[in-house]
Amino acid sequence: AAALPARLLGVRPGERVADLCAAPGGKTAQLAAAGAQVVAVERDPRRLARLRENLARLKLSAELVEADASGWSPAEAGFDAVLLDAPCTATGIIRRHPDIPHLKRPGDVGQMAETQARLMAQAARLLRPGGRLVMATCSLQPEEGEAHLARAAALGLVPEPIRADELPGLEQALTARSTLRTRPDMWAERGGLDGFFAARFVRT
Repeated sequence: AAALPARLLGVRPGERVADLCAAPGGKTAQLAAAGAQVVAVERDPRRLARLRENLARLKLSAELVEADASGWSPAEAGFDAVLLDAPCTATGIIRRHPDIPHLKRPGDVGQMAETQARLMAQAARLLRPGGRLVMATCSLQPEEGEAHLARAAALGLVPEPIRADELPGLEQALTARSTLRTRPDMWAERGGLDGFFAARFVRT
């Protein structure tokens, strides 16, 4: 499931792409392997070091930036595409991390949703007109997923429907609003999937 957001961005060789909140680098690696010129932004220096190590191991390259993505102002904006795998409550990975419910507080969902909204607004500012954004979270909470669709218009973003043919074997993950919603009960015969939400937008 974690590999789907980068695939849905559909990057082409030579495109300038920003990967926000990029560590540990799996999605950065996907984008770089597709031939994109990737700028990977991560605020935690230890996680950024892990990202650098992972890229070196895979023999892939990207420009690495240590910064808080919500306030990052690159010298040259106008990206062709932005991937925002936003920090979240991680309720979609509870099956692999059963300690998560014991570490969260009642107000965490709302606080995370506010952080995601700030990051989504910054991602929109980084795009050129016609540029693409995929926003994703590994949360099952609608406040951290579907609720963000209502904010798109005010940010100059138009939803771009995800198509069933982009999800071979996972057509059931396509929602009525043409977004992605994977759940742990999907692909049960293969061990199940993490819970992920993803939506795709185009900057007007």
